[in-house]
Amino acid sequence: MTKRISADDIVKEENLVYKKTSLLTKNVMHYCPGCGHGTLHRLIAEVIEEMNIQSETIGITPVGCSVLMYNYLDIDMQGAAHGRAPALATAVKRLMPGKYVFTYQGDGDLAAIGTAETIHACNRGENFTIFFINNGIYGMTGGQMAPTTLPEMRSSTSPYGRDVKMMGNPLNITELVARLPGTYYVTRQAVHTPANVRKAKKAIRQAFESQKLNKGLSLVEILSNCNSGWKMSPLQANKWMVENMFPFYPIGDIKLEGKLLDKE
Repeated sequence: MTKRISADDIVKEENLVYKKTSLLTKNVMHYCPGCGHGTLHRLIAEVIEEMNIQSETIGITPVGCSVLMYNYLDIDMQGAAHGRAPALATAVKRLMPGKYVFTYQGDGDLAAIGTAETIHACNRGENFTIFFINNGIYGMTGGQMAPTTLPEMRSSTSPYGRDVKMMGNPLNITELVARLPGTYYVTRQAVHTPANVRKAKKAIRQAFESQKLNKGLSLVEILSNCNSGWKMSPLQANKWMVENMFPFYPIGDIKLEGKLLDKE
């Protein structure tokens, strides 16, 4: 029996503001309330659906808060050892060059134990995408100081703040890899407001589109809070992020079409 569509149904469809992407599963996410991971998962899923590349996409996650990403996105996923996602992505993309391949990594993973894999994949110009979530600490393991922790920023292993003289300077790895010849598109975005969410989604789309050109690696850094690790409410954490992380890690495009942008 054919279902008849009423006038009310038509009005509801016309007034539809947002519809959940079919690429997100029904599993409840384990992320802390207010965390940027969930928003970024949704944006990646939406872009994959809009590009109609679900069956052609392979995601790779190592150890960290995002280790269970395979539970939430209905695409092919592969797990990697801590820090080794770029190495695995290199193999996957070279074996299946027609696939859209991405890694999804936190700052403790990408900029600490995985520094070598990150830098060499970028320098070689491997044709995949890195999504890099930077909250300035090791989020999953208890909020320890990471290479990206800001000067004087407190963590569970720097309770009095990061002392640069003793603990060294923060590693701005995104700016570093942008200067390597193998990177094609490098940007830093955030997902704490609707306007920033739209910009982040545009960056994600551009990073995936760049794989078609086979011009090199694209890296999309997302600045995010960690309200549980920072011991703040989500609102306080977002405010702290804007006031402290944005000046040190300014958002915006850093490299487009293989050319560094002049920000002066």
